[in-house]
Amino acid sequence: MQDKTSAIFRDAPVPKAVLTNVIPSIISMLMVLAYNLADTFFIGQTKNPYMVAAVSITTPVFLIFMAIGMLFGIGGTSLISRMLGAGSRDKAKNASSFCFWTGLTIGIISMVAILFLAEPICRIAGASDDTIGYAKQYLTIVSVGIPFLIVGNSFSNIIRSEGKAQKAMAGMIIGNMINIVFDPIMILAFGWNVAGAAIATVLGNIFASVFYVIHLLSPKSILSIRPKDYKAGGRIASSVLAIGVPASLNSMLMSVSNIIVNNKMKPHGDMAVAGLGVAMKVNMIAVMLLIGLGTGIQPLLGYCFGARNRKRYLAVLRFSIILALCLSLVMSAICYFGAAPLVTAFLDDPDAFGFGFMFSRVYILSGPILGLLFVFINAIQSTGAAIPSLILSVSRQGLLYLPILIAMDRIFNSARTLALAQPITDYLATALAVILFIVTYKRMLKPSDIPAAGEE
Repeated sequence: MQDKTSAIFRDAPVPKAVLTNVIPSIISMLMVLAYNLADTFFIGQTKNPYMVAAVSITTPVFLIFMAIGMLFGIGGTSLISRMLGAGSRDKAKNASSFCFWTGLTIGIISMVAILFLAEPICRIAGASDDTIGYAKQYLTIVSVGIPFLIVGNSFSNIIRSEGKAQKAMAGMIIGNMINIVFDPIMILAFGWNVAGAAIATVLGNIFASVFYVIHLLSPKSILSIRPKDYKAGGRIASSVLAIGVPASLNSMLMSVSNIIVNNKMKPHGDMAVAGLGVAMKVNMIAVMLLIGLGTGIQPLLGYCFGARNRKRYLAVLRFSIILALCLSLVMSAICYFGAAPLVTAFLDDPDAFGFGFMFSRVYILSGPILGLLFVFINAIQSTGAAIPSLILSVSRQGLLYLPILIAMDRIFNSARTLALAQPITDYLATALAVILFIVTYKRMLKPSDIPAAGEE
């Protein structure tokens, strides 16, 4: 690994090492947040709540393909950081090339499938007769950018594994700024409405992925996307998938659960669906920042694990937990007390606003512990522990959330209790994450692991 990277991962004081990796990651996630909010915000300026509902309905479908990018991004980051920590640079190149070409191929196949199946997919996602036209138009256009979305989402994570957190951040900023700049032009100035939002999204994904490709082909990168370095054998594919699949399953199950909750919310009206979609966006203000903290520390933890440096691993984890708790409390307060103005920015219909305000305050009830959840998720992934990662991924948005959602719907049959299922699940998932980490840590990092000389 490059000397500068080693100086941060191996030698820098723990607070500096954590913040050097976390700050760019958080900024990147905030840019993703801005990118996610932009479409809904500018569509909201059309004063058509059905368009807002349509974008909210198609968002879970879009997130499925972001999850595929996460599969290769998180799985690749975990493997590559451990390989670099162990000094296996050639295998790291094989892994990065594998992630690029396999992800790109899946993206092209997915794009073709969506182009032919847009309408039935929108119906399954919860589109009504009033929103189906807008939803189909948005999803059809966005599908063109799926290959770029997967590549960009993968390498915004993988590039951090070579110590290039700022480069990863720059790519996300470029892509998201393109989307944010073109949104008002295409939605409002050109009057393209939902189609304009979709085109701006595609352009953002293209620019971000091209930025990463240029970096990976330059001498400044120690990774590779060259076909000659592509290798799936030697436990590369299995190691990427072992961590990537659980990580992406969480996002995929989140998309599936969003589709289910949209369908269960439909009897309460399209305004309830629009309000729920906006509440999820408001909640993302806290969630994305805390995800950025978690993903930021994963390469650092992975490097420490690969180097078998138990003492530094624990020091990084302790500092990250304290930081996560502080950020969680601050973001929870912002989202709870700022719910009204935040929702108003997207919705001015009184009924839709009422639902959005109520749902926003319900969703943020789990805010104080979300930071812990994402820190322990990434701590588990940093060790390459496949089974604990899988258990946690299928539990949070699947085995825990769906039964709670269905039970609360049948028992109470109200819009508010449907939203309440998420914070209840988050508290249970956090407890499970802590337990799984303790088990993983005791099994994979033993006290006999001796830190390198000079480590703190």
